Amino acid sequence: MWMYLYALLFVIVVIVIYGLQNWQYKKTEYYEQTKNSYLSVLFDKGRLGEFYTYKDLKPLDGYKRYLFNLYIPKENGETTELDVVLLHESGIYVFESKNYSGWIFGTETQRYWTQTLPAGRGRSQKNKFFNPIMQNKGHIKWLQAFLVEQALPFYSYIVFSDRCTLKDIKLTSADHYVMNRHKILSAVRQNIAKVGKRLSPEKIDDLFEKLYPLTQVDEVRKMTHIQNIQQKTQKSVLQSAPAVMETPKAEEAICPRCGGKLVMRTAKKGERQGKQFLGCSNFPKCRYIEDLPSES
Repeated sequence: MWMYLYALLFVIVVIVIYGLQNWQYKKTEYYEQTKNSYLSVLFDKGRLGEFYTYKDLKPLDGYKRYLFNLYIPKENGETTELDVVLLHESGIYVFESKNYSGWIFGTETQRYWTQTLPAGRGRSQKNKFFNPIMQNKGHIKWLQAFLVEQALPFYSYIVFSDRCTLKDIKLTSADHYVMNRHKILSAVRQNIAKVGKRLSPEKIDDLFEKLYPLTQVDEVRKMTHIQNIQQKTQKSVLQSAPAVMETPKAEEAICPRCGGKLVMRTAKKGERQGKQFLGCSNFPKCRYIEDLPSES
């Protein structure tokens, strides 16, 4: 009898805690812009990383506005997606969130970085992902082009989960910052103290009004963006690999949307029936897919 009462009490406590957290979440600017449900954020590594980045930045002093999942147009008609943008008195901060675990290795100039995970019995599993510094450099380039104001102060921050260890990250310039999430607030505060006020509240509001519509794109544009990423990722791997190098296997690749593993799958129906492709292991929460390159 007591066991059932304890179990019931536990369920009630969980429901109350979840309800309180959900209520607090719905009061945030992140929810106001993205309209992502609390559950969808909790069970999506990519969204959760963005939300935690926003939460850690909230204590910042000074006038500020946030933008999330910003789809910036490129000159070829495609888009590039920015995870989190902070418009602050000290300038424009562009954050690339990587909610990864394991050990992370990479340099500023390497095209691909490495995530190493334990695989048991003293073994490890290595996964490759595109250099986030290069990725964020592209984000800032197209953001500058869209705003048509080259004099604006931009800052690039690569933010990794606290679940990972940055083992050997080598930077050759002072243009980018790479850190675990728990260091982001102090790092931004240090930059604010160094550069001072660069933007007025009126200018911040003006930039926000110009960029906000790009956070409210429809699902068609989002899917088009994902498809373009798939095509570019495949082409980039083929061009950067030596002629004798085989196409990376599924267990060596990371989903660019949520950080999950890409695994080999076979289409069971439709026009693609019988064809193999790489799909995210977090399906159906994440529906990212990537075609395998042809042998021709």
